[in-house]
Amino acid sequence: MIKSMTGYGKGEAAYAGGRITVEVRCVNHRYGEITIKLPRALMQFENELKKRVAERLSRGKIEVYIQVEGGTSLGMPTANLPLARAYYKAFGSIREALGMAEEVKLALIAGQRDVITVASESDAELTEIPGELTAALNDALGRVDTMRTFEGESLMADFVKRRATLRQLIAQVAERAPSVVSEYAAKLKERVGLLCSDNNVPEDRLALEVAVLADKCDITEELVRLESHLRQFDETLEKSEPVGRKLDFLLQEINREVNTIGSKANDAKIAASVVELKAELEKIREQVQNIE
Repeated sequence: MIKSMTGYGKGEAAYAGGRITVEVRCVNHRYGEITIKLPRALMQFENELKKRVAERLSRGKIEVYIQVEGGTSLGMPTANLPLARAYYKAFGSIREALGMAEEVKLALIAGQRDVITVASESDAELTEIPGELTAALNDALGRVDTMRTFEGESLMADFVKRRATLRQLIAQVAERAPSVVSEYAAKLKERVGLLCSDNNVPEDRLALEVAVLADKCDITEELVRLESHLRQFDETLEKSEPVGRKLDFLLQEINREVNTIGSKANDAKIAASVVELKAELEKIREQVQNIE
């Protein structure tokens, strides 16, 4: 069953007295592009997290947001109070020694190195992705997959409807094709007859002209290839793996055959059907751009 590339999922898990929240957003993209925004204390796991996301989502522009809130959680700023007091005392000594009236500002102390840190000592000891983060990520990815599957079902229903329209239009073209040559032969004979006063129409020359036209406007091969491509399209829609790129390629081939039919047929009715075919194919192509 096909899946859409558009989806959103959110997962949460308790961690270190706080909470880990993972949000995953996906939109259309020709390739698989994964961006992860996470606390500094988890930066060392960025590549591993990308691999885990890629295992579940193979195509689309995917953005993952990881936040840790509350408790002694990862990425929360921590004040080194002993160091801050030492800086305050040192700056106070300088102020007194220089006879300055200005008070020691909090911003001056807070701006000193290591007075405010982001990762706590326990964070620095992390050697593997916390299980709580894995659980939250899996939950978010599961919700994304559910949304993608649901939208894929809607796309599938639309394809089935448009595929029926294509089938009807192609049948009209195939039914009309044999009449093109016979109608041309009758018109040609009539026109030649009007030019020949003795009503003596040169049958051999007439037959040659009709044969040349029949060869030029024969679309049998195009119809056979068109049916083959459409059959492959139908079969591909039923596959479980990502098929967006293959469907896009097949549509290009289908369009090529339809264009050839339009240029060879030399018939107004077939040309009208070709216009409708191309319109339906364009609508399908737009939908295929959203398939994983």
